[in-house]
Amino acid sequence: MEKINHSQYVKRTQRDYSMSFKLQVVREIESGELSMTAATRKYGIQARSSVRNWLRKYGTFDWENQTPSYMPKSQEQKILELEARVKLLEKQKAFLEHQVDRADRKAVLFDMMIDLAEKEFNIPIRKKCSPEQSTLAGKKEKKR
Repeated sequence: MEKINHSQYVKRTQRDYSMSFKLQVVREIESGELSMTAATRKYGIQARSSVRNWLRKYGTFDWENQTPSYMPKSQEQKILELEARVKLLEKQKAFLEHQVDRADRKAVLFDMMIDLAEKEFNIPIRKKCSPEQSTLAGKKEKKR
């Protein structure tokens, strides 16, 4: 008969992974005891992407800036991040200014088109109402 070695690879399903198990794997990888590949082999985890997702969710590594979150950022890193943020905000500001300029030009163009249509067809297109009329209309609607 053949002996069964209990430390061999055991394929697991996603439902088997408890929160404590995930945290234990993350702790071992972050402490340097295991690599991601070694952890998948040791614990029979089907894919490295599962471990990577656990590291992103439960680990202390700052995936956005690629530095451990417990490590303080140097002044140079902070300055670089702020400069990148300033560039992004300047780009957004330029885009919004362009949009405002474009909207203003459209408004002027539409006014010119209305003026031209009023002259060409001899009909009043713009509604001419006094402020008194608009307040009276609002009071009538409230009474109903």
